[in-house]
Amino acid sequence: MKRFYLIGFLLLMGFDTLAQISFKYAGTQALPVEASLAWLLRVFGQPWVYGAVIGYIGAFFTWMALLKHAPIGPAFAASHLEVVSVMLLSVWLFDEHLNTTRVLGALAIIAGIVCLGLAESREHVPEPTPAEA
Repeated sequence: MKRFYLIGFLLLMGFDTLAQISFKYAGTQALPVEASLAWLLRVFGQPWVYGAVIGYIGAFFTWMALLKHAPIGPAFAASHLEVVSVMLLSVWLFDEHLNTTRVLGALAIIAGIVCLGLAESREHVPEPTPAEA
């Protein structure tokens, strides 16, 4: 089951990251924004829009499969790991800069996921009965 969670959450993070990075690329190529049919055609002519759609559809189905088995608290927290992956990829792809606040925020997200995972694993450990103690 641990392998299922690992693969599932990595897949979810990959789909979510694909969607966010694709939206960023599509958004930068859609400028200037106009309320016109020509602008809509230009937006939907960008392959990145379809990367975002694929990312969201993949994330949806992956999330639904994970929710059948994973405890909701840690699953919901782990589903937000894409915040960290998008931040790191944005440094490389969009020349964005890391600063102390962003790094501390990413570490807080990861620490929160770890804490929820540890708490969930402790809840499933059976308590010894008085006869076993």
